[in-house]
Amino acid sequence: MNTLPENPIGIFDSGIGGLTVAHAIRALMPHENMVYFGDTAHLPYGDKSEAAIQAFSVKIANVLLQKKCKVIVIACHSASSAAYELLKEYVRHEAHVINVIDPMVDYVVKNYEGASIALIGTKRTVQTDLYSKKINERNKGITLKTLATPLLAPMIEEGFFSNQISREIIAQYLADPRLGQPDALILACTHYPLIKKEIEEFYEGKTKVLDSSLVAAQSLHTYLAANGLLNSPAKPESHFYVSDYTESFEASTRLFFGENVRLESHRLWN
Repeated sequence: MNTLPENPIGIFDSGIGGLTVAHAIRALMPHENMVYFGDTAHLPYGDKSEAAIQAFSVKIANVLLQKKCKVIVIACHSASSAAYELLKEYVRHEAHVINVIDPMVDYVVKNYEGASIALIGTKRTVQTDLYSKKINERNKGITLKTLATPLLAPMIEEGFFSNQISREIIAQYLADPRLGQPDALILACTHYPLIKKEIEEFYEGKTKVLDSSLVAAQSLHTYLAANGLLNSPAKPESHFYVSDYTESFEASTRLFFGENVRLESHRLWN
């Protein structure tokens, strides 16, 4: 790989949920240049086939490689499960690839041996059972209980959080007996950090809430530092692209990124 520290970090998701990962990266590494791609023309990935997600991911990877990204971060659990291995091979001579699943698995295995862990995510993330497979392979005596929570992402997209409606929906899901009384809860969707506070309030401090965006950002920092690729202090540049631009979508990015950003349209297929 002929990469330089000043080359940008590429981040992609099916929409704007991955901006929570971009925000975590910005907070931890404020000097890094970033290129974000939201595939809004094809959201959500959670109900797409594996083949479709792989095709979209390769197209986006080509865009990010054209921007000379030194690392590609798959800021989506559905794409992480469906396309990570393919992308890692596809771009192996040009960029390093990080997903949002493996860093969380590593974190849980290291810190929660013998514990009871719960996980909430989209239907696709839960149905693939990838977290359970990867955690069980490490043989640390961890019990993982999972629950699909399909209403949460669209609820957040529509701005319904920090209110009575969101609290009731969150409580309905978290009170499900299938989750039990876990030692920790994995937020296995990049939308969910926006309701982390409400989830913590439900558990009243008895369950640790694990944010995959923060863990992924830390994993990225570790990789860049180990390979001499951290950018030196400079005024960073960030560019945000979407495959289907709308003004309402641009307005909602403030919720996810925590500040105003300007979206540019970039079609994957002409």
